Amino acid sequence: MSIYTRTGDEGKTSVIGARVMKDDERIEAYGTIDELNCFVGQAMSQADPAEFADLIQHLLQIQHELFDCGSDLAFVQLSESRYKVSASMVDQLEQWIDAYEQENPKLEKFILPGGTALSSTLHICRTVCRRAERRTVSLGAKRDINPDVLRYLNRLSDFFFAVARTANARLKMADIEYERSAKVFRNQ
Repeated sequence: MSIYTRTGDEGKTSVIGARVMKDDERIEAYGTIDELNCFVGQAMSQADPAEFADLIQHLLQIQHELFDCGSDLAFVQLSESRYKVSASMVDQLEQWIDAYEQENPKLEKFILPGGTALSSTLHICRTVCRRAERRTVSLGAKRDINPDVLRYLNRLSDFFFAVARTANARLKMADIEYERSAKVFRNQ
């Protein structure tokens, strides 16, 4: 099998049901999801398997689910029967967020992204995920999409925020509060 096909040399690519320009909103959305998946892989490579076995397992599952998101966004015609992303995947993210948040110190103010290398990469995942979400919102404003993809990306960025903090907490690195932040988070 050849890795190159030459079919994209004119600036077009195939999606499920059509050929579109490579800068089409659909390609921008799932291309950003693909970029996010690369950063998730980088985060996994930075996580110590002894300290972060649970996180590595969750990130691996997320990598598969990001492929599912891209697949669902590749449909030109609405095809609910073929969608892979579902509400149960969003529910799973919420359960993981709640569990990781139990490990994190209370949060009252905005924090600066950073700390450990793993935390920094997870914050990059968070911001790329937010961009993927914005691209998906733009696509959904013009075309029919699986609405669960949008919900998944929204919750996934919250997951990355939570686990970035957990990465610092487990490695005894304090988050750095933004020095001009008011108290913006309510702890329960």
